[in-house]
Amino acid sequence: MDEPKIRNMEDFATVSGISRPTVSKYFNDPQSVRESTRQRIEAALEKFDYRPNMYAVNQNRRLTKNVGIVVPYLADPFFAEIARNIENLVIETGFRPILLSSHGDPQQEINNIESLRSIKPAGVLMAPLGRLSDREQIRAFCDDVPTVLFDNSIESAGEAFFGMDNEQSIGLIVDYLCRTGEPPVFFEMRTPPNPNAFKRRNAYKGKMERLGLEPVMLQVEGEGWDFEQIGFNGASRLISEGRLPTNTVLCSNDRLAIGFLSAAFELGRKVGIEPDCTLRVAGHDDHPFSRFTCPRLTTVSQDYTSIAQKSVETLFSLIDSGQRAPSRVTTLFDGRLVMRGSA
Repeated sequence: MDEPKIRNMEDFATVSGISRPTVSKYFNDPQSVRESTRQRIEAALEKFDYRPNMYAVNQNRRLTKNVGIVVPYLADPFFAEIARNIENLVIETGFRPILLSSHGDPQQEINNIESLRSIKPAGVLMAPLGRLSDREQIRAFCDDVPTVLFDNSIESAGEAFFGMDNEQSIGLIVDYLCRTGEPPVFFEMRTPPNPNAFKRRNAYKGKMERLGLEPVMLQVEGEGWDFEQIGFNGASRLISEGRLPTNTVLCSNDRLAIGFLSAAFELGRKVGIEPDCTLRVAGHDDHPFSRFTCPRLTTVSQDYTSIAQKSVETLFSLIDSGQRAPSRVTTLFDGRLVMRGSA
């Protein structure tokens, strides 16, 4: 059987069974990888008769070794976790990650990308604010600097986007909640800062209608990223005023759900699946704290690892090739149902 055709470093990494970042690190400096790894790479070079584009490699050596990572709100443990994954992967390649948070502020987001522009990074991995972002300025930045977006997409910005398939993930948990009890209402912010919330709202509505059920949205007031407090305040009012039309609540994200659980506890409503429980509560994201709530939170897990890995691999493919992507690629990952005690 003919050996597979190796067109670039990405193909070589795949057929040799060595991670893309490690291969990149070897070509930047063969002594930077362990001897056993170096021997494997060199054996694969012989086997597949692959010779890297040394012009592109040399061009990359003249780039700064900086890679920007921009997230909307680093105080949110969700973004802290995915940024940690990305940061470690960038370090593995021998590059230097520069992690910046926009703190929920669109002007700070622009300040961040302008700061990165001034140091001429090799590339940038960015989760934009979304609804509040200055889209034109972000598109202009992406035209100048190889950029891969994750979590939130901005149309026509960046070489690629990696995120979650909210249609699939919300459908998954709505179906589960309907199978195991009363159909859920959807608990959300009226004006959420993260555009994924609008996708989840629409996904909930569509799934309920396909099941022949009436979608019910419970929208609470609040601005910004203090989701737990907003969830607590909204749930307190709804429970106190007896305005919950069902005993099952699906929250737009886990942080709202954490606030909801706290309000239910304070008002004496027991949440869970035991016979004496009067509420079921579920969330979305598998936030790092969701496994430590009381009861532990049923949710849908985002694939942090795959989103981080594919984002980094794609960016370094662009850096290595010295070329821009011929067309923008969007990749969405499925969620995974995580069944715990709250629903």
